Amino acid sequence: MKPVLLLDVVGLTARALAHMPRLRRLAAGGWSSELATVLPAVTCSVQSTLLTGLMPAQHGAVGNGWYFRGLGDVHLWRQHNRLVAGEKLWEAGRAADPEYSAANVCWWYAMGMTTEVTVTPRPIYHADGRKSPDAYVRPAALHDELVGRFGEFPLFTYWGPTASIDSSRWIIGATGHVLSERADDLTLAYVPHLDYDLQRFGPDSPQADAAAAELDAALTPLLDQAEADGVTVVVVSEYGIAGADRPVHLNRLLRREGLLQVYVQDGREQLDPWASRAFAVADHQVAHVYVADESDVPRVADLLRSVPGVDEVLDRQAQARYGLDHERSGELVVVAEPGAWFTYYFWLDDARAPEYARGVDIHRKPGYDPAELFFDPADPLAKAKAGLNLVKKKLGLRYAMSTVPLDPSCVRGTHGRLPTSSANTPLILCSDDAVPASVAALVAADDRQVPATAVKDLVLELQGHAALTAR
Repeated sequence: MKPVLLLDVVGLTARALAHMPRLRRLAAGGWSSELATVLPAVTCSVQSTLLTGLMPAQHGAVGNGWYFRGLGDVHLWRQHNRLVAGEKLWEAGRAADPEYSAANVCWWYAMGMTTEVTVTPRPIYHADGRKSPDAYVRPAALHDELVGRFGEFPLFTYWGPTASIDSSRWIIGATGHVLSERADDLTLAYVPHLDYDLQRFGPDSPQADAAAAELDAALTPLLDQAEADGVTVVVVSEYGIAGADRPVHLNRLLRREGLLQVYVQDGREQLDPWASRAFAVADHQVAHVYVADESDVPRVADLLRSVPGVDEVLDRQAQARYGLDHERSGELVVVAEPGAWFTYYFWLDDARAPEYARGVDIHRKPGYDPAELFFDPADPLAKAKAGLNLVKKKLGLRYAMSTVPLDPSCVRGTHGRLPTSSANTPLILCSDDAVPASVAALVAADDRQVPATAVKDLVLELQGHAALTAR
């Protein structure tokens, strides 16, 4: 069976590829196409579609998070694979060949994944409240191999104001180690570097071009290794990042209309989802709006349609057109206009903002916050404070990172809605020059785009499991 490295280079578009000579060489020796992504075009939804061949309405990952109605709380960036329904790519391979094996390096929903190898960021939460970088690694012995060779997982360069190429280099190195030490049929690797400066500075910025070149250089040893070992490389991207210049505050509108409720602790406001008649879980350019009473849905929909920056408001029937009509979805799903994106902000006075608002706190915030990529430009001491906190960390002292701006106007790149042009359309590249028959048919039928739902069967076909594509 032909081994495959399925490499998720998030944010890869034609513009980025122009600055990535090693990836261009890979595509020139094989084939490439645009990739038709799904709504919402965000990490958890698209990755789940790529690995199951299903739309969000079937696999249930309707965003990077959603309102868990049974718990009465919003949770983003959960990690367990049982949240994703459907047969996964490696499970389909195993159905054809019981010896089929797979390794996952940092694709999402990794906890409980049925791969033979799992590597995923997993901080240590100490009893005194400190957080230290680490990763969940299975088999357990592999943890010390990776840490011994590459150091501890660089959590603070994986996300936040200090996010950089270091985290992607660690992931690339770990992937190369797994490839060299094992003989898995499928190896998954997720490389996030293009997410950072494209959101910070915009996809058309010099910094974006430099990030693409930097990542290509970091990927080169891994791609050379795969080529030398006869491993087919399939490169996918979840979305392309488009320019952003208009933050839109849906929750503040709902609060002013008396629909969103808060409660107060220590003088700071907290979202009260179970007492609210309507609230939004913002996720880049898409927001799930949960409406407690069905009779309020028409009023809420009309309010949302009146907001500058809102393109579409989808009820359940309209969600079905996009394959998003799942019970986890909001009663309404709102899609932003090009250039606009949704904040999670629900407070009306920054002095009353919750403590987590000024920190990097992806698991407590009831929505995605790209401002976490920045040190607060209004605070000239923000970087110094961060440095002092690192000293406290090394001394074993507790600390709080309060460096994130509450003014979101610094964000210059976003994603989530379906692409509006080739400039922000993701790509798929393959090192194998034999174009699978199913791919050729799909590209011919769909204006040179491969649907994200086709990637699962595409990989199996590359490995010689053409019969599976007809199941």
